[in-house]
Amino acid sequence: MGLPKLQIALDNDVLSEALYSITQVGDEVDVIEAGTILCLAEGMEAVRCLRALYPDKIILADTKCADAGGTVAKNCALAGANWMTVICCATIPTMKAALKEVQDLQVELYGDWTFAEAETWMEAGLVQVVYHQSRDALFAGETWSEVDLNKIRQLVAMGFKVSVTGGLEMETLRLFAGIDVYAFIAGRGIRDVANPRQAAREFKAEIKRIWG
Repeated sequence: MGLPKLQIALDNDVLSEALYSITQVGDEVDVIEAGTILCLAEGMEAVRCLRALYPDKIILADTKCADAGGTVAKNCALAGANWMTVICCATIPTMKAALKEVQDLQVELYGDWTFAEAETWMEAGLVQVVYHQSRDALFAGETWSEVDLNKIRQLVAMGFKVSVTGGLEMETLRLFAGIDVYAFIAGRGIRDVANPRQAAREFKAEIKRIWG
């Protein structure tokens, strides 16, 4: 079982705010995500700026692409993204087209996806998935459950690199002890606290304590 990565989600509305946020924690995290909100508000300029600031980091464009996979992925790659996301309801041809243009692709798990569908993603060469508690679900009061954890375990057993996200705080990490999580994706739990750099360090220390 490897040490999970720490990914920061920049879901800022404004590029200047995202850049301020990342300067607080960019050296502490493993993956820098230009979040969906940021990509919609500022386009690929957000990715270009993140790449210029952090030439050696993994940069993810969280496009949640549903169509035109090859074109969207090519634009992300040209801007400097290593990885991109597609939504789980995208067709296999869309996913395959996107995967040809970027180093790796994450399938975002929303709605009523099935493990049978997951097998088709694996067969198509996609090995990363992101298991969510969505923003809207969290705002509605939903929390991580044993049902969620069992689904994550099954995806790991199938051979997927599973990242998890959704209202993660340092205290949440212990819920996933014993599961081979690929990355923890945190946003507000690091970005919006009084000392983001210290928060990122504490996240990584807790990850090392549990999985080290």
